[in-house]
Amino acid sequence: MEPVFAAILGYLCGSIPFGLLLTQAAGIGDVRDIGSGNIGATNVLRTGNKGLAAGTLLLDLLKGFVAVFLAGFLSFAFYDDMGVQTNIPTDPDVLKAFAAGGAVIGHCYPVWLKFKGGKGVATNAGVAFGLAWPVGLAYAAVWIGMLAIFRISSLAGMAAVVAAAAAAPLFGYPQFFPVLAAIALLIIYLHRENIGRLMKGEEPKIGGKK
Repeated sequence: MEPVFAAILGYLCGSIPFGLLLTQAAGIGDVRDIGSGNIGATNVLRTGNKGLAAGTLLLDLLKGFVAVFLAGFLSFAFYDDMGVQTNIPTDPDVLKAFAAGGAVIGHCYPVWLKFKGGKGVATNAGVAFGLAWPVGLAYAAVWIGMLAIFRISSLAGMAAVVAAAAAAPLFGYPQFFPVLAAIALLIIYLHRENIGRLMKGEEPKIGGKK
């Protein structure tokens, strides 16, 4: 049951809608009523409050990291009446992978918001750092680099999630490739409308005209 517990832990952490909570606490209202309607940092930025957007980005990242970090401690050993261990605890890396997937799914489909959340880019950044810091660095480098060059949030995010999946086996963490690849496919699917606008040259740039 340990992988199930890890996935539930990840989901509960990931489903905390920080973008919505921060904008409501600041008196801005419901962030879902503006822009793309999602709860992520990019949409929070459309409120014009850069501080709230930065806070959302950081907290969404942290919840992914915390979920994976905590899952590493969920291996349980069971003993019979004679004190003999009766099971083989689940590999912590397996638990981390389940928590990683749960965290991103929780952010994208939070039960508290009728399963309508964000697109998972920032949460997956935290997940990547939680799984293995070299993978996290690859994620951050590609994300920041693409954002600096093209100033298109969706493009940078999709490039980063693919980079994280590719970096896992390259940096010696092949056990994390399946979950990172699955997350990448989910995030790219959630960006399908952005992809359509990119192909038409209509995707807005950060700091550009609305």
